[in-house]
Amino acid sequence: MVTWLIIFKSLIIGALVGFGVGAGAARMFHAPNVQGMGAFRTFGELNACQGDPVSHFSFGLGFLFNSWASVVGAGAFTQDVEHRIIPNWAAASLLWKNRNVEETLHNPKKMAIAGAVVGMVVVTLMNSTAVAIPQSMQAIATKVLVPAANWLINPVMPIVFWTAALDAGKRTGIWGTVLGGLAHLIMGNAVPGIVLGILIGKGVDDGGWNRITKTLVGAVILLFILSGFFRGFDAALLHAIHVNVPQWLIELHKFFGSAVK
Repeated sequence: MVTWLIIFKSLIIGALVGFGVGAGAARMFHAPNVQGMGAFRTFGELNACQGDPVSHFSFGLGFLFNSWASVVGAGAFTQDVEHRIIPNWAAASLLWKNRNVEETLHNPKKMAIAGAVVGMVVVTLMNSTAVAIPQSMQAIATKVLVPAANWLINPVMPIVFWTAALDAGKRTGIWGTVLGGLAHLIMGNAVPGIVLGILIGKGVDDGGWNRITKTLVGAVILLFILSGFFRGFDAALLHAIHVNVPQWLIELHKFFGSAVK
């Protein structure tokens, strides 16, 4: 009875989450004319697959095991479920019969419906298997699958995206390398920076230094500054070069709730 109740609730939650994630990811392609509702990295990763259904499916599959192991071992979903698995599998299901991204991936209505279906399947599969697996198997899944998935996320995925940035041209390769290196230092993973570098580099290649590309660069710079500050990267950098952190900087971090030593 408990298992069926979990399945019923998972179907409802998966449909609601998938509907919002699918529509939000598709709306990102219509910004700034339409307000986007998806994560910027999701937008970049969807673009990186270049409308190939196999690439979308395999990309989402790569994060399935880590997310599944998290549900089994810790009873919690990772952010990869809504950021990577559902949108990429929804895109793959639509692109399988129609490779025109304007009619599929960029269509909020179709992506919302496909996302709802994928969400129902993914959430129900994870929750139902987590309940069915014995406690001893849960421990094994956590010890084996999580480290393997972590290797996929870092360093395998950064290498893949960095290679894509280098293949996209000199300007894109430089932006991807610089921002990827900064992202690795500040955030611990180079992928967000490389994706942003690809977007900036290709944006400049296609449209030049117009208002949109300049605004994007300004937003990225602000993103890195704020991310570095709230993660305490500025204080860590001063410690690394054996410089004492000024008291005013410590007080500033305390004021914003990001205390540093």
